[in-house]
Amino acid sequence: MQGDGRGSGTLVTGGSGLLGLNWALARRRTGRVVLGMHRRTVRIDGCEVAEVRLDRAGEFAECLCRLRPAWVLHAAGLADVERCEADPARAFEDNVGLASNVARACTDEGVHLVHVSTDHLFDGSRALVSEDEPMRPLNEYGRTKAEAESRVLAACPGALIVRTNFFGWGPAWRRSFSDFILDAGRRQQPVNAWVDVHHTPISVSALATAIESLVAAGTRGVVHAVGDERISKYDLAVLIARHFRLDPSFLRPARASEASGRAPRPLDMSLSNARLRSVLGRGVGSAADMVGDLGDEVPPEIGALR
Repeated sequence: MQGDGRGSGTLVTGGSGLLGLNWALARRRTGRVVLGMHRRTVRIDGCEVAEVRLDRAGEFAECLCRLRPAWVLHAAGLADVERCEADPARAFEDNVGLASNVARACTDEGVHLVHVSTDHLFDGSRALVSEDEPMRPLNEYGRTKAEAESRVLAACPGALIVRTNFFGWGPAWRRSFSDFILDAGRRQQPVNAWVDVHHTPISVSALATAIESLVAAGTRGVVHAVGDERISKYDLAVLIARHFRLDPSFLRPARASEASGRAPRPLDMSLSNARLRSVLGRGVGSAADMVGDLGDEVPPEIGALR
């Protein structure tokens, strides 16, 4: 999936989101980064900013022709599970419609595509599922992301689809799991943390490194870009609290299976990263490694957006 000589660097859709902003901070000194802004404009030193239209394939193709990236990282979409459940039409447009437009435009312009997907694609009955496992989503978010994968591969057969579950420092409008835990811990505000929900989290910086390695290796199709360790949400929250020297007693062990009033969610979202490790030739890192990637404090560029 190397560039074909038509352009350089990466265009990130959803450039004001959690992945886009952290991608910019991690990669702005090693290559060209263009943050594609659609509904909100944010500027990061060392990066280009471009307004992009994702709701029309033709207009996005014009953006590609003008900006000339080597590849597109499609990170835009609606990831709020409850909002997706409440507004299926909006979820379909943001997660399926936009992805389809981006895929068609990338094919038309000969630009390589990395599409960011999710771990909400399965029913949670099995742990550490592989890329070959049939998708059985439980909620509208998962259903739209599953449909997006199918349409992306149909429109852009050479695309790389990255299924993941990442965390990192987020702006005010896109807080991550680690932000939520730290916000509560610093106020010593009691918060429920699920002991019966398991996943394979990856830090956003480790995810950026993994994606670039997959691109460099010419990887296509579906890859699970997640950490090496299956861990509960509660245990990850404890790791985060202790990393920042917070008393984890504010975390209340709770069971998602007993919670009411929420959209259905899989209890086990863990993914096998065997294919990723095979491409990289190494492990990705444990949950403790991922928490360590947060460092000691929020980067000033993101801190200014809070």
